[in-house]
Formats: sequence, C-alpha cells, structure tokens
Amino acid sequence: HTIMLPVLLAFECSKTASFFGFGGVAAAMIFANLGAAYGTAKSGVGIASLGTLKPELVMKNIIPVVMAGVLGIYGLIVAVIISQNVVNKDYSYYNGYAHLTAGLCCGLSGLAAGLAIGIVGDTGVRCVGQNPELFVGLILILIFAEALGLYGLIVALILSQSSSECQSN
Repeated sequence: HTIMLPVLLAFECSKTASFFGFGGVAAAMIFANLGAAYGTAKSGVGIASLGTLKPELVMKNIIPVVMAGVLGIYGLIVAVIISQNVVNKDYSYYNGYAHLTAGLCCGLSGLAAGLAIGIVGDTGVRCVGQNPELFVGLILILIFAEALGLYGLIVALILSQSSSECQSN
C-alpha cells in the first residue's frame, strides 16, 4: 500500500490543464459581475423611486449600490490572482481544478450576494423612505448579504494558493 501512495498523490501535467485554470478566471469575473450588476440595477430602481418622493434621502441610501459594486471587485481580485498562477509549463490538473473551483466559489458567492443585495436594497430603501427608523436594520441585512460574497472571496483565495507538483515522467 505504501508504494501506491506516491502514485495517487501525483498529478499529470498537460497543456490542457490551463483550460480549467482560465475557466476559473472567467467564472470569477462573469458570475461576480453578474451579481454586482443585478444588485446595482435592482437597488438603483428602488433609489430612483425613493428620489421622486424624498430626494434628500438618495445619497444616504446609495449604500446598496456601493455594496453591490464591491462584489465585482472581489471577482476581479480572484481573477487576477488565478491568472498570475496559471503557467504554460508544469501546470497540473490539480492546479487547474483548484483554480476553477476558486473562481466558481468566488463568482457564485458574488452572484448570490448580489441577488440578496439587490432585492433587499430595492425594498429596503423604499421602506426607509416611508420610515427612516428602518435604516439601521437595512444596513445590517445588507452587511450579512455582503458577507456571503466575502466568504466566497476568502475560500477562493485559499483555494487559489493550493498547488501540486507534476508527475515526473
């Protein structure tokens, strides 16, 4: 059994392994920016609605748009880190799969956070227009929604740093 262990831990190097790494780059950018775009658009509709009745509250309630925009930055950070680690030589399938997983983790977490921020931001700013005492509650809910994206960023950064040497021929 001890003879098989090194064979099981070795990963093959291939020119196609980088496909998975670059897939992680694309997934981080695409999904995180989809979440950021949705959160910005949906919250922006609520802010525009609020601005027609109480224009003095628009700047105070711009926070959901800013929080949604940060999700795109999370995707950009992960995409840049992964793309710097994808190399043409000595890049194993393990590295490709780790980078793909990192990109998906960040991107899909950003998408989920963007959906939450958009829905909460839209409804929340409208409610704050009717009752300003709800502002603190709105911010707390938005923070917890943003935390989903932050969790994905943290896990993606950890995953992007894992690597394995190529199997020697």
